[in-house]
Amino acid sequence: MPVVDLAATTVRELNRTLHGLAEGSNETDWEIRNPRGAHAIAAGLDAPLTVTIDGPVGYYCAGMNKLATVEIAGNAGVGVAENMMSGRVHVQGNASQSAGATGRGGLLVVDGDASARCGISMKGIDIVVKGSVGAMSAFMAQAGNLVVLGDAGEALGASIYEARLFVRGAVVSLGADCVEKEMTDEDRIILEGIVDRAGLAGEVSPADFRLYGSARKLYHFNPDHIDGY
Repeated sequence: MPVVDLAATTVRELNRTLHGLAEGSNETDWEIRNPRGAHAIAAGLDAPLTVTIDGPVGYYCAGMNKLATVEIAGNAGVGVAENMMSGRVHVQGNASQSAGATGRGGLLVVDGDASARCGISMKGIDIVVKGSVGAMSAFMAQAGNLVVLGDAGEALGASIYEARLFVRGAVVSLGADCVEKEMTDEDRIILEGIVDRAGLAGEVSPADFRLYGSARKLYHFNPDHIDGY
């Protein structure tokens, strides 16, 4: 397993090396030591690599991830897994604002809490937060699924489109056009699949969650709904 010490090399050099791996390379497992909160570690990966980061990371770690598995043994700064396309990103601590923002695919798992705007403008990503999420999470969420085992802050799902929000704990308030929905068999199957992929099968029950989604009143401007804008 190649080991890169960020106390002795730069993030730019690390990312250049990871991006430059030849197709079919057997160097698929990487360990990153001494990240010390640096920004953009393992950003833009486009290969089925496994990258383990031994410590906390700064902004945009694993941003634009495609195919790779990124394990972060610590907390993550703003925008972890931002614009993720596929693969898996696992934060073994807490995540700051905008975790999984604009993500189009793949799975983001946060073992702790995620701050404000978790899943903002998500477009197909699945996000599992084992703790709680902050205010304005899933703002303008278009597609994908946010699963929260803890609580959700103010204005959950404001201006939401067609994403599903599964919350096991309390919700401080719902945002514009976000409503609680009855969970169908299809919704339960989707939730069970995400929970299983997150390694939580048998630990949580879909019956413990409530589902939130779009009331579909803000798709087109309507003066009768002016108070909701």
